[in-house]
Amino acid sequence: MSSDSKPGFFARLRARLTRPGAGLGSELARLFGARRIDAEVLEELETRLLAADVGVTVTQELLEGLRARVARQQLGDVAALLEALQADITALLRPVAQPLRIDPSRKPFTILVVGVNGSGKTTTIGKLANLYTQEGLKVMLAAGDTFRAAATEQLGIWASRTGAELIAQAPGADPAAVAFDALSAARSRGADVLIADTAGRLQAQTHLMEELRKVRRVLGKVDPSAPHEVLLVLDANQGQNALKQAVQFREAVGVTGLVLTKLDGSAKGGIVLAIARQLALPIRFIGIGEGAQDFGEFDADAFARALIDGDKG
Repeated sequence: MSSDSKPGFFARLRARLTRPGAGLGSELARLFGARRIDAEVLEELETRLLAADVGVTVTQELLEGLRARVARQQLGDVAALLEALQADITALLRPVAQPLRIDPSRKPFTILVVGVNGSGKTTTIGKLANLYTQEGLKVMLAAGDTFRAAATEQLGIWASRTGAELIAQAPGADPAAVAFDALSAARSRGADVLIADTAGRLQAQTHLMEELRKVRRVLGKVDPSAPHEVLLVLDANQGQNALKQAVQFREAVGVTGLVLTKLDGSAKGGIVLAIARQLALPIRFIGIGEGAQDFGEFDADAFARALIDGDKG
């Protein structure tokens, strides 16, 4: 799913990342028009980047590069400045824009989905199930969040909607046992993809992180190569806290890919740059709403355009 094949998705991303008139580019253009670049313009750009959750380190790096080009008289006005900024953001994001590819030689391809409560984890699993069943793959879901009955119910709804099969146990069951049974069943039934949910973790709680590590170890007992992907779901509205979560989950369970959700909320998306710069983890997907259509592969060029242009077409 690329920006070419799903143009509507990235049009919605532009609209939701920045409300009308609120894009980084449109704000600066409104303030300064065709004015030549001076200290006030650069200071305002710095303020806008920080407000968009880009973070101090990335903001300073971006501005250093722009100031150097201004000093060399390579950038004349605000329009040129924004064009250069967009190119720099794209260059920063391209290395992490790595779609998740299902390896057919690893069957079932096992995806362990982790993240804190409220990040959109269960909804993301449903959207993945929708994506892969539409591609003709046989998908099974493991209801590993055994402490929250609503999570199993929600997965059941997605399973019915998408044609995926749900493996669940009684509330309060051992999550590792659910994972073991689900992977065993997925192997015996010839599933192509197994997507395993986990309880929403408060990342600072060591014993809960240890439970996640146990789930991972148990999957490895059924298939030594599993899980083939550890997908961390992050709420973009959490800003710099999402970055902290990513660091801690990576240390605990070896995250191999990210999903950034809720970019339709108050976040302006800058946290994506901070995560790309600090962690260099593949960003697999982004979510901009609750519907299955509000979910797509991360595209560096389209995202940079959305962040700078805002509501402009």
